[in-house]
Amino acid sequence: MKKNVWLLAIGLIAVALAPSCKPKGAQSAITGDAASKVYVAPGTHDEFYNIVSGGFNGQMSVVGLPSGRVFKILPVFSVHPENGWGFSEETKPMLNTSHGFVPWDDLHHIAISMTNAEHDARWAFGNANNTPRIARVDLTSFKTVEILEIPNSAGNHSSPFITQNTEYVVAGTRFSVPVGENSDVSIDSYKENFKGYISFIGVDPKTGDMDLSFQIEAPPFNFDLARAGKNKSHGWFFFSTYNTEMAHTLLEVNASQKDKDFIMAVNWKKAEEYVKAGKGKKVKAKYAHNKMNEETHTATSTIMEEVLVLDPTELKDIVYFIPCPKSPHGTDTDPSGEYIVGSGKLAAVIPVFSFTKMLAAIENKDFEGDVNGMPVLKYESVLHGEVEKPGLGPLHTEFDGKGFAYTSMFVSSEIVKWNIETLEVVDRVPTYYSVGHLMIPGGPTGKPHGKYMVAYNKITKDRYLPTGPELTQSAQLYDISGDKMQLLLDFPTIGEPHYAEAFPAALIKDKQVKFYPLEKNNHPYALKGVADARVERKGNEIHVYMTSIRSNFRPDNIEGVNVGDVVYFHVTNLEQDWDVPHGFSIKGANTAEILIMPGETSTYKWTPDRPGVFPFYCTDFCSALHQEMQGYLRVSPKGVNTPLKYSTGEAQ
Repeated sequence: MKKNVWLLAIGLIAVALAPSCKPKGAQSAITGDAASKVYVAPGTHDEFYNIVSGGFNGQMSVVGLPSGRVFKILPVFSVHPENGWGFSEETKPMLNTSHGFVPWDDLHHIAISMTNAEHDARWAFGNANNTPRIARVDLTSFKTVEILEIPNSAGNHSSPFITQNTEYVVAGTRFSVPVGENSDVSIDSYKENFKGYISFIGVDPKTGDMDLSFQIEAPPFNFDLARAGKNKSHGWFFFSTYNTEMAHTLLEVNASQKDKDFIMAVNWKKAEEYVKAGKGKKVKAKYAHNKMNEETHTATSTIMEEVLVLDPTELKDIVYFIPCPKSPHGTDTDPSGEYIVGSGKLAAVIPVFSFTKMLAAIENKDFEGDVNGMPVLKYESVLHGEVEKPGLGPLHTEFDGKGFAYTSMFVSSEIVKWNIETLEVVDRVPTYYSVGHLMIPGGPTGKPHGKYMVAYNKITKDRYLPTGPELTQSAQLYDISGDKMQLLLDFPTIGEPHYAEAFPAALIKDKQVKFYPLEKNNHPYALKGVADARVERKGNEIHVYMTSIRSNFRPDNIEGVNVGDVVYFHVTNLEQDWDVPHGFSIKGANTAEILIMPGETSTYKWTPDRPGVFPFYCTDFCSALHQEMQGYLRVSPKGVNTPLKYSTGEAQ
């Protein structure tokens, strides 16, 4: 059996990677009117915002559809020298964790906030896959404003999926691990000592502030993806699981022994009842909760000490298991909430389950066994039907709101369109190469916008000009407004996109923050005008209270600093006009620049290591006299008593 699985895995990989295996019909995929459908004339705007995960670069990108243009790299989990994220004193706390300062992570998935199962686009959420965290981005300022670390978890892949009114952001652990005070155990005691956890993170409906409300203990499976129930299935959550064999080595063989793994169905409304009844137990767990105060432009990090945990082996009616073809990746719910689609990566069919049948099976106790006392429902009792011969390697499904589903096929490099009710395949189109996730604007909501679909491909090969051993990741835009899918556009992406979500630009484009009013800037080092510019010594600290405005810094000549002093440049951008940031950096600094938005204050820390005169300048082109926006700082040897003095623009 193991040999057969191993040979199958080799065969699938060979098919996926073969450079000569272009999908059939690929050469003629684009028709003559494609260019007109993606053309966005100069001075006009795209129809959709598309928020795309950056994968191994730890960031998000903001892309317009249908043009495919990248508007912004939005720093989240990785330091970003372009604007000083993670380098400025104000933003460093955002990257704090229970392990200390972590300057990088692996951002796989995006979730856009919803109301009544429709995008409201107030916030975007992203996951950190490596050091488990969830981030929240304010979509009026396009800034990361909150990051919450997740305890009792390792590999936060199955997140940040949200309920239909953004009551919760939900996360499942990818790697089950031993937790608690006695976590130093033998790896081969996996089945006895390792556990998985599902985290329900509450979201304040007004402010968006997050709180780790409770966790549900789970068997030591691997959790891949998830979706909330919606509309008729609101109150439930569905997770794909693999490694139900509970293997701990060579998973490509040892976690593929069974014909089926599970979709784990969680009744989170029932879990809430247990929480309110005081049935959970508080356990020690150390994790960081980081918030950005948008009035002070400063982040704080708080270390939390405990979390509320529910044990579904003791508290019944929370968790049920639905058998699913082996190694499922996506678990997706259709707009009505009636159908749950499983995508077994090694399966030749796509199973579609019925929520109504699931409830009936639970009511009738139509079980085929249990996992640690938690019921396993009979496959046939829950099944709506199977999509036959859809393709090879089904991964992820989204919906167009017109009765059709679209599933990405990793091995056969194609997107397959099928009817949700009849399960009939009605269309298929090739992709380049080995498509992973796909995205339809509004696709995971109760009201998709069935106009476009984007395929996010894992291997690019010959789609773009070659750039050495590594090529840019590939995205492809399709028109799905008609009966047949039509390839419109290829466009490169930033990092390695896994998933994305898109929504109509009209939801937020007129709500954008254009600048920060100076009168509302409550940063402790904020300046309200050039007259407040000054330099102060506090022991071995030099605090430079600096203003920036087109086209000067004040102060711009500083003396009296010694080698070994710690210099803090507190820079306030006095501009009150849209799109006029100012940058700041100084020669020899072992940090990044900072980029200060209009009306904002940011702090740049520098410790000079040698005497001399060091120029500083504005790093962001701001005016015709941008080159003249500069200054000098003199550093004297340690112990030399050079008087502290500075210039704020007096005549010379």
